[in-house]
Amino acid sequence: MNNDFFDWLKVLYAADSLEGFTDEEVDYMRELFGALPRVVEEFYRKAARSDVLHHGQDQWLLPEDFKRSEQFQKSECLILLCENQGVFLAGIRRENLDMDDPPVYLTENCKEWKLCADSTTEFLYAMTAYEAVFSYEYFPEEFYFITEKELAELEKKLTKLPYEIRGWFGDRILLFSNAPDNMVQVMDCGGGDLQMLFGAATEDSYLELMDVVEGMGEPI
Repeated sequence: MNNDFFDWLKVLYAADSLEGFTDEEVDYMRELFGALPRVVEEFYRKAARSDVLHHGQDQWLLPEDFKRSEQFQKSECLILLCENQGVFLAGIRRENLDMDDPPVYLTENCKEWKLCADSTTEFLYAMTAYEAVFSYEYFPEEFYFITEKELAELEKKLTKLPYEIRGWFGDRILLFSNAPDNMVQVMDCGGGDLQMLFGAATEDSYLELMDVVEGMGEPI
């Protein structure tokens, strides 16, 4: 992962700066798990403690979360993200922690793990974009059911991010935008069940997005 990700993250969240873990915190995580992937360590050092990341729907785990949770300490995966109701956990298998950019898996029962993203880089791009919508000042605060035809309109009129998440509330999550600080997330739950939420960090970006999505879908 290069600095492009962190520059993109600041713009996406309209953040002046990002904050990472201290050397002591990174050392604690490495000692706890025996190794840290290069991409994870970069995320930890440059961004993982940024306040803007911790106002979304779900919980990016911090060293203090591991210190007080035996479950996280002994998990077969290094947990990166915990769904807000504890339904899903996403993390990296211990046997893959010596890889630079390992795949990420998720679980609903802490026993069976399914592939969520082919690389940690893909996971971080997709999930920070997904979580950004919940933290934005400008968003409708409700999901919308959309049709396959409306999804095709989004794909035609917006830029689709080249990253997807599989298995997190449905088959996959698709991400679109038409400005650096706005985002549309579409959860493809299978069987034609498509759920959309959108938002933006600034009013101008929200209005730019509304030019495309206004009138689409039915509130859930």
